Amino acid sequence: MKLNVFTSAFLVLLTLVSCNSEPSLQKYFVQNTDNKDFIALDVSSNILNLDKAKLSAQQNEALKSFDKMNILAFKANDKNQAQFETERAKVKAILKDPKYQQLMTFGSGKDGASISYVGTDENIEEFVVFANRKENGFAVVRVLGKNMNPNNIMTLMTVLKQSNIDLEQLKPLQQLVK
Repeated sequence: MKLNVFTSAFLVLLTLVSCNSEPSLQKYFVQNTDNKDFIALDVSSNILNLDKAKLSAQQNEALKSFDKMNILAFKANDKNQAQFETERAKVKAILKDPKYQQLMTFGSGKDGASISYVGTDENIEEFVVFANRKENGFAVVRVLGKNMNPNNIMTLMTVLKQSNIDLEQLKPLQQLVK
């Protein structure tokens, strides 16, 4: 009987600990994926359309470390400026969490971009690019992978030059730039 009470208490505690109510980008994406004011896109590594046989071992390793990209964009217009400011503030607050280590920022407070990452220097789990412009809206791009590191990212950038990107997968984002 004591064992059942102990086991039940442990399971309840474990459930409470695992139900973290802290905001995260993943939760933000899930909450807004079906929202009509957002454009949500999941892009796999096959968007690059690469002939893997022509890649070096280092390039193949870099490509294997890249899993997918999640893109969430908010299209701003004259009617939704208040919502734009609210949503932008939510994303900025999430990115202030110490787990998001900022690499660099560009631009000013109204228009700009930032690049952050989650993980360690040698085992990056995710890169986050957040770009915003008051007239257009904002986009958050999560680049997810396994064992990504700065060398793999730089190598992946060179691989991008050789790619034949499948623009059809990015078609929903055209609404954002119109």
